[in-house]
Order: sequence, then C-alpha cells, then structure tokens
Amino acid sequence: MTFKLEPLPYPKSALEPAISARTMDFHYGKHHAGYVDKLNKLVEGTPYATLALEQVIEKAARDPKGRGIFNNAAQVWNHDFFWRSMTAEGGGTPDGKLAQQLEADFGSFGSFAKQFLTQAVGLFGSGWIWLVIDGNALRIVATANAETPMTSQQHALLACDVWEHAYYLDYQNNREAFVHAFVEKLANWEFAADRLEMLGRDHAAETSQQRRRRAR
Repeated sequence: MTFKLEPLPYPKSALEPAISARTMDFHYGKHHAGYVDKLNKLVEGTPYATLALEQVIEKAARDPKGRGIFNNAAQVWNHDFFWRSMTAEGGGTPDGKLAQQLEADFGSFGSFAKQFLTQAVGLFGSGWIWLVIDGNALRIVATANAETPMTSQQHALLACDVWEHAYYLDYQNNREAFVHAFVEKLANWEFAADRLEMLGRDHAAETSQQRRRRAR
C-alpha cells in the first residue's frame, strides 16, 4: 500500500486571517507531505506495507523497533484529523448533543474552552491538544510529539496542532493567541458533532452485540 497526501478539505487560503496561506504552504505542503514520503520509505519491503494507516499506527506503537514508522504514520493521521478539525468561519460554541455533553462534563462551554487553552499553552515542547471520548465522557488530552489518542483507546473529536510550525509564521512564539484563534474562529464543531454521533452509534451497536452474546 502506498500512502498518499490527502487533499485539504478547503483551499489553502480558506482559513485566513487566522491561518495564512503561507503557513498552509509550509505546514501542509512540506511538513505533512514530508511525513507521508518518509512513511512510504520506511514501510517499503516490510510487513507494514500491506496495512492501512491506523493499523500501522497500532502495530508500530507496540513494536520496540517501530518508533520511526510510528512517528511518521501517527503524524500523517494527526495532520489529516487536524485539517478536518478546522473550517472557515468556524469556532464559537457548538449546539445540540455535543454542547450538552460539553456542559455535562466540563460545567460549561466556557470552562471547556479555558481548560483547552490552559493545556495547550502548558504543553512543554511539541505536541497536540485533543477533545476525546474516553469511556463515556469527554476529556481534553495533551499528547507529546507524534502521540495520538487511539493508542490509549480514546476516540478523537477535535485536534489542535501545537507544534511551532503550525503557528510560528503567523503568531511567532505566541501559542496562546493561536489557540484562542483555533477555538474562537476555526474549530469545526460540526465535524466534532458528527464524530460524536458516529462513535455513539458504534458504541451502541457494540453494546447490543455484547448483550446478544451473553444471552446465548
């Protein structure tokens, strides 16, 4: 299997002024593309070459010799997810079931946004900030470098990239301003809500199958 650089879900200039087309040229066209190219070179001629991307990540995470493959595969997946976590004229507050669960698990959307910002600014070095489903609750999770929630059996709803290359051309060293822009202007709450609904259906189907097995 040859891994490909997935197309962006919008033009490179679509997120301006929060994220410039110049940043997208470097971030998507060089950093993200570089992970894809490196991954293809690393898996060539190995058992990983026949696996889908998520399978590569899960297998490499358990392989002491697979760190390079894991780092590049996870960064490909993380970036694919990050682009979909943003949209032009995004941000603000969600509604519907997602809003209700954010309020139930964080007290209010404002409390969620404050905790999201605090964890993003407080993460030392490079990494990611995620809104995830962990069990039956929503949580904010910080992961370092290429780490990703799926290896901890958590399901991502939204991701913010806080590696410096994600924001330095537009915000220099002001990560806090970038994360504010992400929450207030970019966050794709419709994508997160769709993920929540899909994962809820999957969980309900899995629970139903487990009940049927116990009843036999």
